Amino acid sequence: MNFHREGRTSILIATLVSLSVILLAYVVFADFKPAQPVALAVAAFLMFAILQFFRNPRRRSLRMDDVIIAPADGKVVVIEEVEDHEYFQAKVRQISIFMSPTNVHINWYPVSGKITYSKYHPGKYLVAWNPKSSTDNERHSVVINHPKFGDILAKQIAGAMARRIVNYATVDKEVAQGEELGFIKFGSRVDVLIPLNAKVEVNLGDKTIGGQTVLASFSEQ
Repeated sequence: MNFHREGRTSILIATLVSLSVILLAYVVFADFKPAQPVALAVAAFLMFAILQFFRNPRRRSLRMDDVIIAPADGKVVVIEEVEDHEYFQAKVRQISIFMSPTNVHINWYPVSGKITYSKYHPGKYLVAWNPKSSTDNERHSVVINHPKFGDILAKQIAGAMARRIVNYATVDKEVAQGEELGFIKFGSRVDVLIPLNAKVEVNLGDKTIGGQTVLASFSEQ
């Protein structure tokens, strides 16, 4: 299994903590035998949790010019028309994906195009399914200008557990659909704001696979 580069420090810390717990149980408290299986269980659980969180599965992303793909693994929790005051200053369609701690936490570009906007916003750490998390939580918004269908906004949102948003976007950079947009550590949410004329291809409660699930499609007519 491959692991994402953003997890190197966390994996190292988890390894040191796990070894320390085992060392304490088998050396410092060697005479207290019940501590040993408990220490092994704690160390195994910690390593499993950290390694599965930072896993980086081999995945072939879609490259389809007329669709918007999911930027994250997770569950569709919002599909609604909203008034965006950050960038569009107009009504758009919002599709929100909730990422649990067990999901892969890499984020992907939903479309190909040129990055025209990239902005980090400090904020609160409300639970990710709270409607206000889209505007009140710590977040990073990126707009990709699709050459045919205009601007698409992807918003990485921190949650109650997620306190670290990593974003690789730079303004004026040309990006390809399915390339890595960033990473969010320890559970969170990603919103995608799309034009109202795009056809939504998912339903509330659907599970998404980042880089593969089609969220919406366009028609040139």
